[in-house]
Amino acid sequence: MARDQFDPTPIESRDELVAWFEKGPKPVSEFRIGTEHEKVPFLTGTTEPVPYGGPHGIGALLDALAQESGWEPIMDGASIIGLADSVGGGAISIEPGGQFELSGAPLIDLHAGAAELQGHLDAVHRIGERLGISFLSLGCSPVWSRARTPVMPKGRYQIMANYMPKVGTMGLDMMFRTTTVQVNLDFSSEADMVKKMRVSLALQAIATALFANSPVMDGRATGFLSTRGEIWRHTDADRSGLIPFAFESGMGFDRYTEWALDVPMYFVKRGDTYHDVAGASFRDLMNGTLPAMPGVRATLSDWVNHLSTLFPDVRLKRYIEMRGADAGPADMLNALPAFWVGLLYDDAALEAAWALVKDWTAQDRQTLRDEVPVSALNTVSRGRTVRDIARDALAIARQGLQARGLGEEIYLDPLDAIIADGRTLAEHLLARYGRDWSKDADRIFKENLL
Repeated sequence: MARDQFDPTPIESRDELVAWFEKGPKPVSEFRIGTEHEKVPFLTGTTEPVPYGGPHGIGALLDALAQESGWEPIMDGASIIGLADSVGGGAISIEPGGQFELSGAPLIDLHAGAAELQGHLDAVHRIGERLGISFLSLGCSPVWSRARTPVMPKGRYQIMANYMPKVGTMGLDMMFRTTTVQVNLDFSSEADMVKKMRVSLALQAIATALFANSPVMDGRATGFLSTRGEIWRHTDADRSGLIPFAFESGMGFDRYTEWALDVPMYFVKRGDTYHDVAGASFRDLMNGTLPAMPGVRATLSDWVNHLSTLFPDVRLKRYIEMRGADAGPADMLNALPAFWVGLLYDDAALEAAWALVKDWTAQDRQTLRDEVPVSALNTVSRGRTVRDIARDALAIARQGLQARGLGEEIYLDPLDAIIADGRTLAEHLLARYGRDWSKDADRIFKENLL
């Protein structure tokens, strides 16, 4: 999750919120790639979660990484909750249940991203070996109940945890038990943003299918290939999903701002304190009429922090975030940015991707999103299987990467292998779980190390 921002500039009008987005477009020569991934820590040689405190805890892991890397500690009160690289722009953070996240720096190509990932994994493995911590490469924690899952000491998480059961049935599972891989990509203009948002929203379910890797939770098969994908369907309809307005006439920075203003807030941060205003209106904060904080008015940091609490399948900031994939092994963590860079960073590929999805209706997109967590590549849409659609999308992505001329298409190879085989990582895991492991979910910890 993004580091909270601090910019005390007061917001005087709605137009200033739109203007914040309008500073996002970049020249194509300045396009960058930022990859984020989460992983599930556990105590080596056991199936136990890693607590925050103690000599073998998450806090100790962060302290050791800070000493080795020189990155700046991010604190919540007296607790270290992350690290920031003030030079490169990357960060490390912890999710509510201890999921350990690398938010990569904005990098020039996929090779740099692969090197960044390897360097990070080398560091956490080296320190983890000393502390007795290992990491799982799945889209959700497979065994621990919410009650067994540790709770990280970050103020905003408690506010979110209190609010989630009021607006959905699985928000706490999302917070404490899921892991993902995401990529953040740039746009050159408002029109470019709109096209990229539409293509990536339509194809996000295809990514969910290709990266499905979370078929076991609570120690048993869930009936879903992407349990993480299913959990998101029941988290909070106000702030998640496919945002159908993105395909309507008039989509742009102004329209996204209008939607964001209507999504209820979680918190207002002043100094080091998170004030619980869950369910309140950002419009009231702008007007100084927020019931819990009368007279307090919105700042730019409030707006940026609010935007970070919106969870659509594709999220707009001053870049766009792809949010549909389960976490997985290292080659899949590199494949996710390759898939989207190939589709979106070459003009011909972007046009071909749009041609693939432009005739899909809102109902087509929603049905696909609803069914993919269950059947992944075997899902049928408009008379075609998702496997066939994914094959077409991968061919476009490969052409897009080849046009960049950097040899980055090698990172798509794991996805081509999945299409050729016809089975996702989740289906391979289920086969071993049922056939080889006699449904012993503890074996997952031995066989799915990152």
